[in-house]
Amino acid sequence: MVLQAKEFRTAEHDISEVFLNRWSPRAYADTPVAEDVLNRLFEAARWAPSAGNNQPWRFIVAKTEEDLAKFHPVLMEGNLVWAKRAPVLVLVVSDNTKGSHEFDSGTAWGFLSLQAAKEGLITHPMSGIYKDVAKEAFNIPDTFDVHLAIAIGYKGDKDMLSPELQARETPSGRRQLNEIVFEGSFK
Repeated sequence: MVLQAKEFRTAEHDISEVFLNRWSPRAYADTPVAEDVLNRLFEAARWAPSAGNNQPWRFIVAKTEEDLAKFHPVLMEGNLVWAKRAPVLVLVVSDNTKGSHEFDSGTAWGFLSLQAAKEGLITHPMSGIYKDVAKEAFNIPDTFDVHLAIAIGYKGDKDMLSPELQARETPSGRRQLNEIVFEGSFK
């Protein structure tokens, strides 16, 4: 069962609970993610807005034992130690010939993460990856940039984590709106 992050978070304005419940735990259960559930995540990402409707994002998915083993060397040790338990790992790449490819791909990842939360899944994005290893392992063309990896699965027991990671296994807060929204000019 997914911890209801909204119990740890308070919105300043009325928003959907899916935003408050989405967080990035590290404890994954070994429960597989059904194909139709996983497809709904990518379907949500498919509908993300993009400049010029370029849709520059691509997702490389590892869910078989063989593909996951191929994916693990892409993860830096600090992520591998917990992410190796995730039943699905995804690499986010984008077409670098499109002007806002990074921004648009981030939006697609956001849509995916919200759909995952709605499905009762957890996701954890990781920038601690070896991009050059990923490019070679997954035959990624030079016209595509590697951005991050995502662990996807069901929430597991935090006791499977090291004591250091267990201490971090709580939903985090966010900056107040007056710290991120400025009217008229940057303050």
